[in-house]
Amino acid sequence: MFDASSASLTIHFPISSRNRTSDVIENDQAITSTPEQLAKVQALPLNCPGCGAPSQISSPSDAGFYTLTRQGLRKYIHEHTHALPEESLTGQTPICDRCHNLLHHSVGNPIFHPSITSINRIISASPHKHNTIYHVLDAADLPMSLIPSLQQDLRLPRLRSQNRRSKHTTYSRGRVAEVFFIITRADLLAPKKEQVDALLPYIRELLRDALGRESKNVRLGNVRCVSAKRGWWTKPVKEEIWDRGGAGWMVGKVNVGKSSLFEVVFPKGRSNAQHLPSDRGLHDLERASGLSSSSGPLTPSDLDEDEILTAAEDADASLLPPAQPESPYPIMPITSSLPGTTASPIRVPFGAGKGELIDLPGVARSSLSDHVTPSAQSQLIMSSRISPDQVSIKPGQSLLLGGGLVRITNPSEKDVILAYPFVPLASHVTSTAKAEELERGARGMGIENVVTEEARGKIKGAGKFEMRWDVTKARAGPLTRRDAVGLKAERLPFVVWSADVVVEGVGWVELVCQRRRREMEATSRRSGFQRGRVDVDEENPFPEAQIEEGDKEVEKVTRSIWPEVEVFSPEGKFVMARRPMGAWLLAQKVVKKTPAGARQRRSMKSVKMSDEGRVRAKERLS
Repeated sequence: MFDASSASLTIHFPISSRNRTSDVIENDQAITSTPEQLAKVQALPLNCPGCGAPSQISSPSDAGFYTLTRQGLRKYIHEHTHALPEESLTGQTPICDRCHNLLHHSVGNPIFHPSITSINRIISASPHKHNTIYHVLDAADLPMSLIPSLQQDLRLPRLRSQNRRSKHTTYSRGRVAEVFFIITRADLLAPKKEQVDALLPYIRELLRDALGRESKNVRLGNVRCVSAKRGWWTKPVKEEIWDRGGAGWMVGKVNVGKSSLFEVVFPKGRSNAQHLPSDRGLHDLERASGLSSSSGPLTPSDLDEDEILTAAEDADASLLPPAQPESPYPIMPITSSLPGTTASPIRVPFGAGKGELIDLPGVARSSLSDHVTPSAQSQLIMSSRISPDQVSIKPGQSLLLGGGLVRITNPSEKDVILAYPFVPLASHVTSTAKAEELERGARGMGIENVVTEEARGKIKGAGKFEMRWDVTKARAGPLTRRDAVGLKAERLPFVVWSADVVVEGVGWVELVCQRRRREMEATSRRSGFQRGRVDVDEENPFPEAQIEEGDKEVEKVTRSIWPEVEVFSPEGKFVMARRPMGAWLLAQKVVKKTPAGARQRRSMKSVKMSDEGRVRAKERLS
């Protein structure tokens, strides 16, 4: 109430009533302010356009907090508290203090990350009939950024199988939802777009392995490799978003590049905000109430007072915030390397009500940043493609990443392993005994150790990873090339095995090892096995389920013929093994300047040996 003696206004904001920005205040506390300050609070945007958090002025450490005395905010408040003409308005909605500090100072407090159950509840509140789920993955640690249970958790239809009779679309509860896999930061995989496109079959097989045995025969024709930095495949994805309309949901784990992708694929400049219907709020009320108006838009007289109040209460209880005012060039979500930049769903409409693109908060994931010193946090981010040097890990040696954050040990007595670390961390090869001392911080040796004091005692073995994929044909060079010797890989006296060790959120290390074929065959005979295919999982209790009818006879392979490495990491987590990508060979390929079908340069030998050439040669000598 208003107290004339103190000339102040005491306002109580209950949590259940959140009709204005100033209402979003924790703990139902009372805020005492003057009418002038109240007008400033009411002029704030309902949500921060940078992170999507509800606007508030009570908790400076939380997202969505606005300092009313900030210079840029004072100008915005002055324009909206005074009746100024539209020509003089700047049109820029201010962002909260947390987003401001992230953009200009690269500092900010991380937020709590929602679970996949919360994401499901948010998507369930979609007001659109057609919904497209864009499952965003990071190319740096593929497939560790994949959510394998996304279809079940979001109650989505199964992925389309390779059966030609499989359905294109499936309706559920009167709605249709499709899933697209988008690999962001694809420029980290190869130097050229054509080389990344050639990796699509490999990426599909990688996703099939990560999705599980039930997804072995899915089509995965909905995979896109996108680079916001280089502009690869951004225009086709933008056209798909525009043509599909409806709701497009950016779903993925924390810090996989959803906000960066959002900015480059959002269809800007294709609509005019002046053409928007004036009763847009009434349409939102209609969607919230669950009523349909086939004869035209609803009017307030068509609804009872109880229905209007019920719809308003449902809108307040919904986890989906209201959409931003439509603009041809709206403010995009901010991008930052800090995990959890997006605090709440950000809805940006386009096409005069045709659809909207929604940036969701990242799903919680494990991260190495908790075990790294604050000064070395930036070293975990691969900002550009890495061209690593080849290092040799001899028997009794180990490869250290980040001075002991991850250790890859060669347990063999005679195998030499070649390693190519595609990680932004510093790498160092030393003896295993010295590597263990470096992990504990007992030795200096001038090597920077990015591990915190607490994490040094938590380094555990993550397991032994086998290099079970045969890359002899790709690694033999001219021996197997068609334009050179052209031998078959089976005729060579050696076999080259390979695997990639992926570090979550950081990158991967390509491992290669060569073994003599004669020794492998002798080992197989002693073990009572025969050498053959290597794609059969021996630990699988139902190996017959992996074998399709009409396949060739499967021959078991003993574990001893596969080279292996032992990996150590904080708590024995954050690492996994995958089939090799061969990224080092992609970077080493020399592209011919002359096209394959072009005419080659004519030889000058015949011209020099002709009579005319001899005469010219004599004239030059004379």
